[in-house]
Amino acid sequence: MQLRYASLPKAVLLLEDGKVFEGKAAGKIGTTSGEICFNTGMTGYQEIFTDPSYYGQIIVMANSHIGNYGVETNEIESDSVKIAGMVCKKFNQGFSRPRAQKSLQQYFEDNNIVSICEVDTRALVRYIRDKGAMNCIISSETTDIETLKKQLAKVPSMKGLELSSKVSCKTAYNYGNEKAKHKVAVIDYGAKKNILRCLAERDCYLKVFPMSATYEEIMKFQPDGIMLSNGPGDPGVMKKETDLVKQLVESGKPVFGICLGHQLLAQSQGISTYKMHAGHRGINHPVLNIISGKSEITSQNHGFTVSEDDIRKNPNIEITHVNLNDKTIEGIRLKNRKAFSVQYHPEAAPGPYDARYLFDEFVDKLKV
Repeated sequence: MQLRYASLPKAVLLLEDGKVFEGKAAGKIGTTSGEICFNTGMTGYQEIFTDPSYYGQIIVMANSHIGNYGVETNEIESDSVKIAGMVCKKFNQGFSRPRAQKSLQQYFEDNNIVSICEVDTRALVRYIRDKGAMNCIISSETTDIETLKKQLAKVPSMKGLELSSKVSCKTAYNYGNEKAKHKVAVIDYGAKKNILRCLAERDCYLKVFPMSATYEEIMKFQPDGIMLSNGPGDPGVMKKETDLVKQLVESGKPVFGICLGHQLLAQSQGISTYKMHAGHRGINHPVLNIISGKSEITSQNHGFTVSEDDIRKNPNIEITHVNLNDKTIEGIRLKNRKAFSVQYHPEAAPGPYDARYLFDEFVDKLKV
């Protein structure tokens, strides 16, 4: 193992504030940049890497071994790897799972993903936690810090950046059984495949629309309800999309928002959003369901959240879920419409199934 790592090219990770971490190359040899963030999950790296919500981000994996069980074709959340790069401690060149088709190294090479390993990720995660999210650059082509600083200075901040159009489908498509009991229109801001699976499993026939779809195009499908998907970027700059969500809510049809969909639903009701210090990313985040009084362990991936102060001032919105770590808002529902949303990921993939009941609640609303 030591000889193998010793033979790898050197690589460097440079943070926006000038902090440098040295390591070894993983994945494709090259240079990549984006906003750095960390995920505390101990498993599910393939689902994480293919989650469209991570578009434009370089992810630090807190688990010490990444790649050990290889890559399996069915364990994807989109059609390709969506992260901008990856940082880890131990990057496994081989894999032990018999049903895996290829190594993570080959997967990254096929998808042109530049990464770095042999980094002290505990120190890095603590640094980001304290200093906050910021841009970074990884390179296995050059370790010249001054050159990398010049490249990093050109990388735009995540705040104010619209990214959903980069990962939304370009044309509408259908998913599931055409003879299913319910019809659901899914607005794709970067939808994970498991959201579609969870709805299809509940006897729903779906039509997935690009985020550019008009209200008339969506209603022509005659849906029983609307799903607002997850996605990347700053919701605050998505004015057109927010206006569409407002129209969809006013239609009176049931609306269910997840992650970015939750933020857009809030914005449609006059609730502002803001960028978090470091965000929530992992599969072990505790959330309190205020309605039931029960707690849930949830899968999360978001760097923006909704304003609690704005919600408290709005008599038509009820807070339904709260994060037990930092008390941020994790769920809302409208009192005058059949619309609700959560900041976290009830479909998991990866993560626990504690919040899958939310899909059942949404489908129950379709029956009324």
